[in-house]
Amino acid sequence: MEDHRITISRASGSLNFPAQFMLMAAQNPCPCGFLGDKKRTCSCMPGQIAKYKRRVSGPLLDRIDIYLEVPSVEVEKLSGNFNGENSKIIRERVNKARKMQKIRYKDQPDGRQEKILTNAEMTNQHIKEFCIITEEGLNLLKIAISSLNLSARGYHRVLKLSRTIADLANSENILTEHLAEALQYRSREEIIA
Repeated sequence: MEDHRITISRASGSLNFPAQFMLMAAQNPCPCGFLGDKKRTCSCMPGQIAKYKRRVSGPLLDRIDIYLEVPSVEVEKLSGNFNGENSKIIRERVNKARKMQKIRYKDQPDGRQEKILTNAEMTNQHIKEFCIITEEGLNLLKIAISSLNLSARGYHRVLKLSRTIADLANSENILTEHLAEALQYRSREEIIA
């Protein structure tokens, strides 16, 4: 996943294929699907819930940047007319952030000498160069490392996501609020652990 390549090996040799993709996944909170639901009661035993959550390996979960819990939505809210942010404005903000990244990485090859296009593709060296944080931000990350049990990979993913949040906010620097937002997207299992 991280190398963006698939290698198929056979006795006669091996072949490498490009495999750059974005993984999006969904999982129920428990086997019955009602853990945390406000209207329905979960019928699962704690052991069943723990076993269910262990079905996805920790190293795979550690490679997922953003975790969101999505509660059930009431029918009234689905059919209602809500005033959210206009998608045209969001698209403009995302395009501006992507242009910032394109300029930032125009002369920055990754470890395979390929061009970097997004913050997600940064190597550790790029993170050191482009993810400079304040002393206050560093203190927040130190607390997060110990309280959320962040691995080195998790730490780097938080920095990459913080860089993207800063870009979306049109901020040249990663501020403490960008780090705090990125930390909110870490796995709830890390927070509980």
